[in-house]
Amino acid sequence: MKLLLLLLLRARVRTDPGPGALDVSVDLSSVLRRVEPRFLSVTIDASLASEEKFMYLLSSVRIRTLAQALTPAFVRFGGTRQDFMVFSPQRNRQLDSDLYKHLISCGSVCFYDGSCDKRTLPSWLEEKLKGAWPQQQLVLMREDVQRKYRKVKFTEDTVDLLHSFSSCSGLDLIFGLNALLRSDDNSWNSSNARSLLDYCESRGYRTSWELGNEPNSYEKKAGIRVDGRQLGRDFTCLREMMSQSKLYRDAGLYGPDVGQPRDHRVDILEGFLQSGADAVDAVTWHHYYVNGRDTSLEDFLDPEVLDTLALKTSEVLQRVKTVSPGKKVWLGETSSAYGGGATGLSDTFVAGFMWLDKLGLGARLGLDVVMRQVFIGSGSYHLVDDNLDPLPDYWLSVLYKRLVGPEVLKVEARSGSGRSRSVRVYLHCSNTHSYRRGAVTLMSMNLGEEPARISAPDLVSTGTAEAFVLQAARSGEEGLDSRSVKLNGDVLKMLDDKTLPELRGRRLPPADRLQLPGFSLAFFVFPDAGAAACRDHGPIR
Repeated sequence: MKLLLLLLLRARVRTDPGPGALDVSVDLSSVLRRVEPRFLSVTIDASLASEEKFMYLLSSVRIRTLAQALTPAFVRFGGTRQDFMVFSPQRNRQLDSDLYKHLISCGSVCFYDGSCDKRTLPSWLEEKLKGAWPQQQLVLMREDVQRKYRKVKFTEDTVDLLHSFSSCSGLDLIFGLNALLRSDDNSWNSSNARSLLDYCESRGYRTSWELGNEPNSYEKKAGIRVDGRQLGRDFTCLREMMSQSKLYRDAGLYGPDVGQPRDHRVDILEGFLQSGADAVDAVTWHHYYVNGRDTSLEDFLDPEVLDTLALKTSEVLQRVKTVSPGKKVWLGETSSAYGGGATGLSDTFVAGFMWLDKLGLGARLGLDVVMRQVFIGSGSYHLVDDNLDPLPDYWLSVLYKRLVGPEVLKVEARSGSGRSRSVRVYLHCSNTHSYRRGAVTLMSMNLGEEPARISAPDLVSTGTAEAFVLQAARSGEEGLDSRSVKLNGDVLKMLDDKTLPELRGRRLPPADRLQLPGFSLAFFVFPDAGAAACRDHGPIR
C-alpha cells in the first residue's frame, strides 16, 4: 500500500510542470495584523490522566527541556476525556508501589514543593512508565473506536503535576473542565469544578480555564445533547464562579471548543455566541484537514486540502464578528488528521507541510492563537514520540518560535502561469529576541519534487540572508514518511536530556534568487531588511 501511494504521488508530481521561478512581492511598510505572542501553543491530551501514574511523565527532565524551547506558549490540558474526568481529592490514598517508593525516597513532597530541579522523575521510573504507555494507548484507542468512555477520577496529583510541569517549563496552563456533569434541568453542575478551583486557589496555582470539549459530539459520546444557548449559560455560570475568587476573577476563560463548521455545529456556535460570548476571552474552535483513518500521503501535499482551512476559518471569523465584534478567535485544538491522526503520516516529515501552512495562513487570516494537538498524549499526531524523542513537527515548531515574530506582513507569490500551487510563502517580522528590529522572516514550502527559485528583489537586495531549510532525513518522495528531519543537511537530535542542538542558519550571499529544494520547508531571515513595519511596529492596515 505504501509503495502504491508513492507511485501515485510520483505520477502526480511529474505531470505538474513544477514551480520553476517564482516572483515574490512584499510590503514592508505596514503590518497586516499582530497575533498573540503565544500564537503557537500546544496541548496535552487528557488521556494521559486516564491512569494517573502516567502524569508523572511530565516530570521528565527531557520533556521539560523540550517544552521550554516552545515558550512563550499556552499549554491546554483537555480533549475528549476531559468530559469524563471527575476531581476526587484523596491526598493520603495508597499510591502505585513504585511511585510510593520514589515519593518516600525524595521526601514525599518532591513533586509539589521546592525548586524545579527537585521535581524531576528518576530515569528508572521514566523507563518503566514509557514501557507501559503503548499498552495504555491500545486501551484508549479501543475506547475511541467503540465510543465508550469510562469515568476517570483524578486527584490532586494530576493537578500538582500539571502545574509543576507548566510553571517549570515556562508555559501558561489552561485546564479543561468537565461539561458533561449535568443537573436535572440539563444545566451544568458546577460543584465538582468549584471543588477543583478551591483546591487550585489554596495552592496559588495560576491557571486559565475551559469548559467542555467539542460539545457537538456529546450526543454520540454520552447520549447527552446540549444546545449552544445552554452552553453559553454554562460558561456564564463558570465566569460568575471565577469572579468570586481573588485568584481567578481576572483569569482567562476560553471556549466553546466546537468542531469546525458543519451541520448543527454551526447552530451550537451561534447559540453559544448569543448567550455566552461575553463570558469568554476568546472563542475557540477545532480544525483538522482530513480523516486519519482514510487519508493518504497525497492529501498532505494537496494545495486544495490546505486551502480548506481558509474556507472554515473565514466562516468562523464572520460568525463571531457578526455577534461579538472584536472578540479574539483561537484554534483551540488542531492538527493534520482527526481520529487521533493518520498512522505513519501525522508524526512524520510530510505532516510539516500542513503544520507550517496552518501557522502561516492562520496568522494571515486573523486567528490569534493556534494550539497544536498534541505535545504528548494518545494518538499519532504528537510532537514528541513514546520514547520522548522530538519528531519533525517539533523541530519545525522550535524554529518557528525562534525566527518568527507576531507581526504579519503582506506577501504575494506568482509564477509565470499565475498563483503558485506548489510553493506557498508567508512573511512576518522576525523574532526580536533573535534579530534586531527591522528584520523579516520569509516562511516557504515546496510541495513538489522539483526545486524552486524564488525571486524576491525587495528582500535579497537588502544584503545577506540566513537560510534554515528542513528536509526529510531520507531524500526524495521515499523520505516523506521519515520520523527524522535534517536542518541544512544535518539530522536534528537532542545532545542530551537537557540540551537541544544549535539550530544554525546558513548564510547566503546576496543573490538574485533563493533556492528552495523539492519537498522542503524553509525559513529565510533577512536581518538587514530594515522593514519600517518591524522597526517601530508600524500601523496595522
